[in-house]
Amino acid sequence: MIDTEALLAEILPVIRAAAWVAVDTEADSLHAYPEKLCLLQISTAAGDRLIDPLAGINIAPLLDALAGHELIFHAADYDLRLLRKHHEFVPGAIFDTMLAARLLGMKKFSLGDLVETCLGVKLEKSSQKADWSRRPLTPRMEEYARNDTHHLKPLADKLRAELTAKGRLAWHQESCARLIAESSQLRAADPDTVWRIKGSYVLGRAALAVLRGLWHWREAEATAANKPPFFILSHELLVKLAEAAAAQQPVDPLLPRYLSPRRRAGLAQAVQAALALPAAEHPELLRTERRRPSQAEHRRFLDLEKRRNAHAHRLDIDPTLIAPRAMLGDLARDWAAHAPGLMNWQRELLQ
Repeated sequence: MIDTEALLAEILPVIRAAAWVAVDTEADSLHAYPEKLCLLQISTAAGDRLIDPLAGINIAPLLDALAGHELIFHAADYDLRLLRKHHEFVPGAIFDTMLAARLLGMKKFSLGDLVETCLGVKLEKSSQKADWSRRPLTPRMEEYARNDTHHLKPLADKLRAELTAKGRLAWHQESCARLIAESSQLRAADPDTVWRIKGSYVLGRAALAVLRGLWHWREAEATAANKPPFFILSHELLVKLAEAAAAQQPVDPLLPRYLSPRRRAGLAQAVQAALALPAAEHPELLRTERRRPSQAEHRRFLDLEKRRNAHAHRLDIDPTLIAPRAMLGDLARDWAAHAPGLMNWQRELLQ
């Protein structure tokens, strides 16, 4: 484990000179709130290394060393967002083995499935939901972490060769570039929608006011306790509590036994504050305007869907990789306005 500035300095020349670099991250999103980067796994031809960002070391020089490489990831979306959010790191290029597998039509594309199918190696995955903020790591956790990058280079080589043979390498490169661009965009949460959790669409305005208050109370509790919000109360229960409170029904019978007296009091205060709001300050109901497509648009949609599905069948890939149904609807309504949102390879298949 690299957990000092001196140890980190020793590996920087190795990483800068490496012909290839595979990267993975581990966070504590299942155990802490807000989440943080707990571990960086890096493999090169010189071996596998674990870097400990929790040791108080400055990892900026390491990220600078990584920036000059095409980095090999598996399912890079979460890793890229984590690195961008917490360390402002955006790679110049990546090779995503999950994206490659999907573009090749593989139906099982988890890292374990791909390593077993392509390399004949069965990975041990028992540490998948481990608390990566704990120190020291157990030997099993270390082995799991190293395996996440140890096999990525031979796996990427095999997938790259197959993409090249099928003429889809450029598709993958464009898809990876799109993934980097999308993952590097940090969007501020909309204060009017961030609390509208699953199930809230059935609530009236008074109940939405209670839900909003309960959501903010839960956020404060989760942050103070350094625990994910679902450890405090589930989404489903928040909706039930809001609905009951707005209907002037008691909420205490709905509360779980484990909720402490302090939290019960805080929850009750949040409910009462929301109920005391004047109606004018209740959240508005969100109504989605559904425009019925014209007959011509419907015909264009069916034509696009037929074309997409035919290409997907011929290529043996998931049709949604070419375009999801929502995009097909947008294209049918106004091709010129929405086609620029497609990648080049997608647009060529649909034109």
